[in-house]
Amino acid sequence: MTFSFTHLTSALALAAALAVAPLTANAADSEGIVVYNAQHEGLTQAWADGFTKETGIKVTIRNGSDMQFANQIVEEGAASPADVFLTENSPGMALVDANKLFAPVDADTLAQVPETFKAADGNWVGVAARSTVFAYDKTKLKESELPKSLLDLADPAWKGRWGASPAGADFQAIVSALLELKGEDVTKSWLKALKANATPYKGNSVAMKAVNAGEIQGAVIYHYYWFGDQAKTGENSKNVALHYFKNQDPGAFVSISGGGVLVSSQHKKEAQAFLKWITGKGGQAVLRDGDSYEYAVGNGAQSNPKLVPLSELQAPKVEPSKLNSKKVTELMTEAGLI
Repeated sequence: MTFSFTHLTSALALAAALAVAPLTANAADSEGIVVYNAQHEGLTQAWADGFTKETGIKVTIRNGSDMQFANQIVEEGAASPADVFLTENSPGMALVDANKLFAPVDADTLAQVPETFKAADGNWVGVAARSTVFAYDKTKLKESELPKSLLDLADPAWKGRWGASPAGADFQAIVSALLELKGEDVTKSWLKALKANATPYKGNSVAMKAVNAGEIQGAVIYHYYWFGDQAKTGENSKNVALHYFKNQDPGAFVSISGGGVLVSSQHKKEAQAFLKWITGKGGQAVLRDGDSYEYAVGNGAQSNPKLVPLSELQAPKVEPSKLNSKKVTELMTEAGLI
């Protein structure tokens, strides 16, 4: 799921339309909860179905994208009809948290997830995770020719050979991590090189297809696009393999999908119960057994066995609450990428 900031105006207009009577009525007139969902629709629906089956609490899902809903929640403030916000990446959560619009997550829910996968202030919690990878054309590149670091892709030797989806929330989360790990000057230089060297695509799937078709030799995406395609026909990834940067490189960034209860919620008890269920045994089993191919993050929870284990990714340590979507937007705009 991706979102272009160039579409922010229209997105907010849609948000305003969604925030009128029908949503408010759903939240106020039922005993259920309203979820602003930027996660994969199928995954959240599976979570909602499992939660409702177990608790009897109705879940109404409104689908959108990370920053669309983050900005909408900030605009709505205390009038938001949403009870829960779910994202694909951390920057959207950080934006809402910075505006003090999250209620603290219940302690027993926080206790279900390792410290690495939740906000330091306890106002939101990780519900799943995804790994950055370099998806490459295995018919054209040998392993010995692959970049050792994400920063290597700034080398002129890579000019015209790789791509990304810079307008998407996924890629901007990766840039947020780069900014946090290496600072503004390095990030600026890398983005300038990205503009000069890389081919922009609209969406990670499109970028992977371009690799598969031989248009480019590699693309920076998240891991699950490849696994999802392989689990179907594999027609969009048959020539593609995944390279994991590891070694705490910015390219080994593991992005946390988050969940939080809005401080304005009129159904906090039910909303907190939903978060507890998602991060607990039932919700994490959906990640293991379903077709999202995202990582489970609960204590002792198992991910899909086809995935490279989280413990082997050697991801850099990034405090998720420090990921700065506003600064990333400024830098990417300055670089002419969005």
